[in-house]
Amino acid sequence: MKKILIVDDEQDIVESLKFVLETSDYQCFCAYNGEEGLRLAKEIIPDLIILDVMMPKINGYKISRLLKFDNKYKNIPILMLTARSQESDKLIGEETGADEYITKPFDLDFVLKKVDEYLK
Repeated sequence: MKKILIVDDEQDIVESLKFVLETSDYQCFCAYNGEEGLRLAKEIIPDLIILDVMMPKINGYKISRLLKFDNKYKNIPILMLTARSQESDKLIGEETGADEYITKPFDLDFVLKKVDEYLK
């Protein structure tokens, strides 16, 4: 069973994603701030990470950069989910190593489709 780490400070988003992903046979781990997300990523080494940008303690850009520039974690796909929709924000997402940049509000089916693309 593939492991997915969901890192977002909005509990309703985490719960919605977790529900949809678990019904598609993915095992989900959840973190509600950047620090906890980074720790969990290094601990469980997930197959994919869904990452919010604006979070307490460490933002998603920094987590993405820390993981993508470390040989041990660089091949883990990162899907950034964020309310930040400016082109400059997307560019920062790309520069920090995010594989996908999805803006909120997002469609759960679209996120699931992207997860499937990376993990199938």
